[in-house]
Amino acid sequence: MNNISPLAVVHPDAKLGEGNIIGPFCVIDANVVIGDNNHFLNSVTVHTGARIGNGNEFFPGASISTKPQDLKFKGEEAICEIGNNNSIRENVTISRGTASKGTTKVGSHNLLMECVHVAHDCVVGNGCIIGNSTKFAGEVIIDDNAIISANVLVHQFCRIGGYVMVQGGSRSSQDIPPYVIAGKEPIRFAGLNLIGLRRRGFSNETIDLIHEAYRIIYGTGTRAEAIEEIKQKLTVTPEVQYVIDFVEASQRGIIK
Repeated sequence: MNNISPLAVVHPDAKLGEGNIIGPFCVIDANVVIGDNNHFLNSVTVHTGARIGNGNEFFPGASISTKPQDLKFKGEEAICEIGNNNSIRENVTISRGTASKGTTKVGSHNLLMECVHVAHDCVVGNGCIIGNSTKFAGEVIIDDNAIISANVLVHQFCRIGGYVMVQGGSRSSQDIPPYVIAGKEPIRFAGLNLIGLRRRGFSNETIDLIHEAYRIIYGTGTRAEAIEEIKQKLTVTPEVQYVIDFVEASQRGIIK
């Protein structure tokens, strides 16, 4: 059974699972699917196209599956997928997709702090922590276990790798590769996220390999030459392969 405040508005076409709590002044639109055991505190708006999993908590003022802030959007049907066990804090806005990809995705076990904005067609992985007032433009990709501090601005089409730590107040118009600390002004590579990697159980041997890979990447020569040198000189573990794949696939180039 769901606990729905008499002051909430739930469209009769919305599909709800069991055990949800919907507080006063929440609005749940048509074409919305909600799983089980979610908690919507007061004044949460869930717009058309939302697909929400289980065990999420939405704080006051959150606006989910909003109309994209994209002038190319012409009202096409699109969705916004939210996974499980996320904490979506006050005034977070997450847009639904556009014709470009059709879907905005937020995975599971993420913390999106107050006033975060996730624009149309973004993909946020699992286990990420996103600080207050950080803004992602359209089609940004955030890999698993990224930590992005407050007031970070990320240009459209950028990708941020897993296990990174991005300094508060940073602005990025290029990709941020995995396992690193990124910061300063202008934003740049500032070493490995050693504390984060150790907390996640990475061995010293693995950390040393990642460090050596980045020493080569940020040395002299072209990106292709660096990748070839890594393949020739280092043991290509899954972690090193992730670095290689990320750098090779980068369309905007990685931060310097």
